[in-house]
Amino acid sequence: MISTRARQAFGGSTLVVVLASLLLSCSGSPGTTSSDEGSSTPAVRRAASAPATQEPSAPSMAEPAPSTEKVRDVFARLQATYNDGCTTPGNCEYFLGRVLDELNSLDAAMKADRQGPGHFREPLARIAKLRAELGDDRSFENLKKHQSLLTGTRDKINAWMQGHPEDYR
Repeated sequence: MISTRARQAFGGSTLVVVLASLLLSCSGSPGTTSSDEGSSTPAVRRAASAPATQEPSAPSMAEPAPSTEKVRDVFARLQATYNDGCTTPGNCEYFLGRVLDELNSLDAAMKADRQGPGHFREPLARIAKLRAELGDDRSFENLKKHQSLLTGTRDKINAWMQGHPEDYR
């Protein structure tokens, strides 16, 4: 058994490590800007799993549930779709499905964000309009028919997000 004093000391040192890693992940290299296309971004750091002897901590009310993705992470994946397209028939099906999936994930992340859906009113409205046009039909034929709406929605949300850098940094 681990004594209470040892458990408190371990918990305190774990908190220091987590806070230090958060500070490091939030700091950027001097001289870099958001427009540096070739800049490297630090890899997402994941907390190591807790040893079996450590008791789980109580969930924090300030942070979203662990299954909820952050807006910045989903937005990064949505931006990655700019490197792809409908160059081949098989790739086109994958690409359009991916854009739709990322827009749906972004919708969920924005609604779950601590700033609330009111902050993301415009992008959420664009995604809702897209869903209304697509209906429940996720077939390639329907996505291809609405390709310009899909990519246009992505482009307009990208433009909105570029005007709100605090949401993805």
